[in-house]
Amino acid sequence: MNRTIALTGTILLLISIVLGAFGAHALKELVNEEQLISFETGVRYQMVHGLALLVLGLNASRHSFQLKSTFRLLFVGVILFSISIYFLSLQDVLEVKLKFLGPITPLGGLLMIVGWSVYGVQLFRSKSDHEQ
Repeated sequence: MNRTIALTGTILLLISIVLGAFGAHALKELVNEEQLISFETGVRYQMVHGLALLVLGLNASRHSFQLKSTFRLLFVGVILFSISIYFLSLQDVLEVKLKFLGPITPLGGLLMIVGWSVYGVQLFRSKSDHEQ
């Protein structure tokens, strides 16, 4: 088990549940439908990656390779992706222009893609249970 990765996944899950409840109950009165859908997308990606990090962390000892690169790429990616979406969705409510965050969202998405690619390559290159 990798405690840091599992704990990070747990914290991301906890925050995504809180933000999901906030979006479902309080936010729908404050933003338009498009902004709410966007906010929910951020929550969904955070939740999925929180769960993925929890699973990776709990199963880290089963891998014959380090998860450090995958963890860092996924964590930074989901933070950039989801937080930029949260703030872009809330900019009218916050009464501040945050359009400069627009390019950060795809950067976060790219980091998640690279993170999963790194994991896939490491998994492909590692010896399977049959080969050990």
